[in-house]
Parts: sequence; C-alpha cells; structure tokens
Amino acid sequence: MLAMQLPEACSEPAVKKTKILAGKLFDPYSLDFLENRLITVSEKSGLIVDVQPFDHLTGIVLSRQPDVVDLRKQTVLPGFVDAHVHFFLHPYSEVTWEDQVTRENLTERTVRAVVHAKRTLMAGYTAVRDLGTEGAEDADITLRKCLSGPNPMVPGPRYFTANRAIVTTGSYGPKNRLYPNRDGVEGVTGAEVADGESECRRAVRRQVGAGADWIKVIVSLRQRSFITNGRITQDLRRCVFRYRCVPRAVYAADYRARARIADADPITAGRSFPTFTESELEAVVSEAHRLGVKVAAHASTSSSWTTLHAINHRVDTIEHAYEIGELFDETTRPRLSVDPPLRSKGTAVWVPTLATYYTVGQTSGVWEKAAKTFKTVLAHTDPKDLAIACGGDTGVFAHGDNALEMKVMVRLGADWRLVLRWATLGGWQCLRSMRWEGEEGLDRLNRVEELGEDARVVGDNEVPFGAVRKGFAADIIATNGDFAKDFEGAVDKASISFVMKGAAVCKLDGRELV
Repeated sequence: MLAMQLPEACSEPAVKKTKILAGKLFDPYSLDFLENRLITVSEKSGLIVDVQPFDHLTGIVLSRQPDVVDLRKQTVLPGFVDAHVHFFLHPYSEVTWEDQVTRENLTERTVRAVVHAKRTLMAGYTAVRDLGTEGAEDADITLRKCLSGPNPMVPGPRYFTANRAIVTTGSYGPKNRLYPNRDGVEGVTGAEVADGESECRRAVRRQVGAGADWIKVIVSLRQRSFITNGRITQDLRRCVFRYRCVPRAVYAADYRARARIADADPITAGRSFPTFTESELEAVVSEAHRLGVKVAAHASTSSSWTTLHAINHRVDTIEHAYEIGELFDETTRPRLSVDPPLRSKGTAVWVPTLATYYTVGQTSGVWEKAAKTFKTVLAHTDPKDLAIACGGDTGVFAHGDNALEMKVMVRLGADWRLVLRWATLGGWQCLRSMRWEGEEGLDRLNRVEELGEDARVVGDNEVPFGAVRKGFAADIIATNGDFAKDFEGAVDKASISFVMKGAAVCKLDGRELV
C-alpha cells in the first residue's frame, strides 16, 4: 500500500497532537456511550492516533494542559454525515426551484454554496454528498477543490460530488414555456440528458472524467405542485381553506416527467413514471462501476426499487423511495421478489429524505405516504440490519438545519441510537468509495490502524470517518444536550458546541473559529 511508504503518517513522534477529554463518547458500532475517554489526534495527518479511558484525577490534571480540549461535561460523537444535500439550492419557501435555476446567476449560486458549506460544518456535519448542482453546471467540482486539502480556501465539510443528475429527454426541467418540446430554458438545464445505452455510457464517462465522486440517475419522477403554469392547484386551495394560510413552501415543481398534462389530467400528472429502460440503467451502473464510481438512484415507487435490484449491476444507494412500504403485505412478509433495504441482503442503502417531505409535502399527501413507509419498514424488519443513511435533501429546507432528518426519524419511531449510527458510521459506509467495498475493502478496514492512510496519501474523501477510532479521520463533534432526555435538542445546531474536521478545530465552546 502507498501508505506504507510514509511511516511518519502513523508514528509522527515530533508532530503536535491535540488531546480531547470526552465525558461521554458515542460508539456507532456498539451503540454504547463510553465514559471518560481520552482521544488523541495528529494535527499533521488529521487522524485519530489513540483512544484510551481516563480516571477522574487524570482528567483534572490533563484539563490544565494547553493542548487539551476539555469536553468532560459534554457528549462527544463522530461528525454527522448528510448523504443528500444540494449546496447550490436554498429553500423553496424563499425562491422556487425553477427561479433559482433560471434566474439566479451562477456566481450568486456559488457564493450561496460557500455560505451553505460553512453553515453545514458549524451544525456538526463534517461530511456531505451533494447529489446534483441543479443547473449550476460543474461548480461543485471546483467547490470541492476549495473545501479540500490541509489548508482549504473556505470552511466546510468533506464534499462528495455527483455533478449533474442523468435524466431522459423531456423528463426534467426547467421546462421551456415558449417551446414546450425543448429541454431547458436559454441553455440552462437542471440535469444532463441521455437517451439510449451509448449516450448513458457517454454521460457517465463525461462526469467521471470531470471529477465526480458519484453518479446520480433519475429512475422515476413524480410531479405534484401547488402551482402549474401560474395557476393555483387544488392542493393549495385545500391548504388555504383548512389552515387559513398559504403553506410555508409554495413551490412550482413543473419540471417532472408529465407535468405539462396537469391542466387536462392532474391525476396522471401526479403519478410517478419510470424514465430509463432497464438496459439504459444497466449501462449507467455498469459503466460507473467499471470506472470505480458508485451510483445513486432517485426513485419513488416500489416498482422502481424492484427494477433497480433486478438489473445485473445494482445501484449503491436509492434516494426517496417513499412507496417501498408496498413491498410488505398484511402478514409483514415481503410480497415482491425483492428485499427491503437490509445490510445482510446486500441491498442498496436507502436514503429516505424524510425531512424534505416533512417540509414541503404536508398538504399533497406525499409526507403521509413517506411517513407510513418509514414506519412500515421499521415495523417489518430488524432495524439494526437496515441499510439506511441520513440525508434530508437539504437545500429544499435550510442548510444548517440538516438535523431535521434525524429528528423526523425519531418522531416516526426509530431508535435514537440507531439514528445516530445512520448519521455517522452509516453515512461513511454510504459515501465511501468502492475501494472500501468487498473483500479488499474489508481487509483494508481491518488494517486501518496500521495503514494510517491520511489525506496527504489518499485525499480528503478517501480517509475513513464516522467513528472515533484509531486510524479514522479526526472528524469529531460535541453537544451540550442530553440524548436520552431530549434527542432533538441534543442534535440541534444550537447545541453543537465543538466541531473538529481532520484534527482542525473549527468550533470551540460554541464559537466559530473559521
């Protein structure tokens, strides 16, 4: 291994080390809270070099040393991971998706993305996966460069990019109102169009060549909006009549597959439709995997879930999928010839994005369906075996409020300890590269302590994170809250008092240092 050529990355006898006194330390592997742990990190490698227990007297003595961060009265965790963000979007309650894509200058959108990156880091999120710039072209690739390295130009989390979602002709947006048959408006499109196997492979090659960490493919789309071509729909009328107010997020999502038929057939316009054929999907996934890149699939229905697990090369994560509760019948057994998201079955990781439906789907029925699906999956499976990562589709709601996804999961009945695992270790297991998968990846993980592969050797996005263990990245946070008494308060950004990314302290005693 390349790391073995740089033994100083592991030993570093003359390198400055920072020590952290943790009163309680969450272990996502065991789900336990370990008391009184001394964490030692290397500022040069950015890795954790030791984790040991300490007694009361030792804690008092160490707390007086200048290179020690005293968190004995707080709960320490691995940094949170948001597996589904859009840094180049901001809440639809402020500006609709279509107006952001077509009316906000690329410079403005990039500046916003920089602001969003810092807010996300200060909320305790030390890694994210951005699943599409939504019309901001390749700006995510350059933003990643600015966020990476030992001296990043701007503060923010580890940043995994998917560049532009791959879609079929006519299925995405923004839709051209003057020329309905054209994709995009004045050359601006929210994704990359590809039809047929050859175009799908070409799109994958182009994005991987541009530097994407991930490939995102839109498998099925559903249109349900409050406003269609400027006219208020029945959903909005119903909301105003019932609540005597305009909903918090009035948005014009007229970019879906059959949105243009809403005036004559709103039921059809509101349905999910498959976009790619199985052969096209096979081309996308097989080409991406051949090039060593994982694939995320945007899908809504149980039939899409079945299709994605039927093709020879399976996708790695499935986003949304708020109808997979239909996989189960009244006897709680899967009624389709496909498994729910279980690690033991090797299925794709499910990123349910509940927070976005909670935010914008309250009146359309989507939130109710998403909530029911999540509860059904929890009830009919072993939750500890679920292959889930926390990702809120953040950007639809405010960056920095990423913890809403965890809060909603717990409200719907998930064990809060499992939710913490899904938001830390589960996040890394979702985002990590293909080099960490299979037998080779398992061997690498088993040797992580001795390898000492730090960012100088393998890069920011290739180091392991999501757990506070020797050999893992020193991505560490702390909260003033009490998880057992008030989970929502403990994960809220207001309670995050300490943030460290790659051994660099970014927030201390609630004060931002970057």
